[in-house]
Amino acid sequence: MLQFGDSKDDLDYRFRPAVFGIVVRDDRIACVRVDRGDGSYYDLPGGAIDGEETEVEALAREFVEETGLTIRPLTRIGEAAQQFQKSDGQAVNNAGGFWTADVQSHDPAAKCEDDHTLVWLDPTRAVAELRHEAHAWAVLRWLRR
Repeated sequence: MLQFGDSKDDLDYRFRPAVFGIVVRDDRIACVRVDRGDGSYYDLPGGAIDGEETEVEALAREFVEETGLTIRPLTRIGEAAQQFQKSDGQAVNNAGGFWTADVQSHDPAAKCEDDHTLVWLDPTRAVAELRHEAHAWAVLRWLRR
């Protein structure tokens, strides 16, 4: 598995199974802008896999929670891991699949993560703006297909 992120020797990175998705509409990809004031950033929708969830189940749940989009996962395009520190200081290594998906419906009221906003970015801009190298890699991999 490809590993991204700069490891800090004094941190113990907890393995965290995760999944993220690429959804396209009008030649733009769905991203989430995570509001952290001056430290706001963009991510691909997705996140941690809970309990016994499969990647497909977790991806569908995360899309609704973060964007209000109900999606249907289509193709697993690769896997990668990203070491980083969460906003609460926890050191994690998100590791898992990146999927393409299509939109089944959109219900903004279903979104429950108030600090996440659905934005549609040109893929080239997304590559430049996404917080994690693993997310940028996944978009580039998708673009080259």
